Amino acid sequence: QVQLVESGGGLVQAGESLRLSCATSGRTASNDAMGWFRRPAGKAREFVAALSWNNGRTVYGDSVKGRFIISTNSAKDTLYLQMNSLRPEDTAVYYCAGPVRGSYYVASSYLYWGQGTQVTVSS
Repeated sequence: QVQLVESGGGLVQAGESLRLSCATSGRTASNDAMGWFRRPAGKAREFVAALSWNNGRTVYGDSVKGRFIISTNSAKDTLYLQMNSLRPEDTAVYYCAGPVRGSYYVASSYLYWGQGTQVTVSS
């Protein structure tokens, strides 16, 4: 069993930054990968970013590439999402998920999910 708890969401203005955190506990291996997804209101869940704890490889969704950065701490028990140059279209509930068993880009590849944290970007 893996527990994931997100924090750091809130209301910001367009152009500002926000950092999300995901505290992980339970049975995860050092070679696992974790990721972030988001779900705007009334829309489908969207891949945001993923990171491999094994080799540090990161991948991003096209809509956030160059603005968002996924990272982890040295203990590999917390996942971060640094969100810069936020736009109103980034407004969504953000979910931490993992570990991954399959494609990083596909939600069904992720075994566990957090409860989500709301990010609202005003124009």
